[in-house]
Amino acid sequence: MRLISDEAYHGITYNGKATTALKFTDEAIVLNTFSKYFAMTGWRLGWTVLPDDLKDPVKKLSENLFVSPPTISQHLAYKIFDHIAELDAYVADYAANREILLGALPNIGIDSFSAAHGAFYVYADIHALSNDSEAYCRAVLDEAKISITPGTDFDLTRGHGTIRICYADSKENIIEACQRWKNWSSSKR
Repeated sequence: MRLISDEAYHGITYNGKATTALKFTDEAIVLNTFSKYFAMTGWRLGWTVLPDDLKDPVKKLSENLFVSPPTISQHLAYKIFDHIAELDAYVADYAANREILLGALPNIGIDSFSAAHGAFYVYADIHALSNDSEAYCRAVLDEAKISITPGTDFDLTRGHGTIRICYADSKENIIEACQRWKNWSSSKR
């Protein structure tokens, strides 16, 4: 059995630094990307750290799937390390937005949600409001003009009563969205 650790959100944490699985074993398969912390979403560039016995088999497999990442993506990734202060400022902005959202959710009628110690999403239980997360998200989008994601995108069995909310936006947009959502929610009660 192999441990595969998806560490795509390392660097976007709020209560201390995330620990890589490699701290505990050199047998883990670690996956990471430039998409999240490094803010290179869409550039499709990342890396894998493999145990020694998997390096050759994975290399042979990958050679059949792609030649190399685009040159421009590689150049951009190389230069992104000159901008760590800006990237850390993004994380500080996410943390502030997280606090705004976590404070607003109870006023919307959502009292059960993840602590969101990392990434830029809150996963919330909406059973008190709806047992159909897809219909709920459609109504919020159509009527309050706020985009949230139904839990069924992540859990087909229990996601009907959950949603995921992204707070990777400007503080002003998060505040406005929370106010519109609260007003919409209040009109439904």
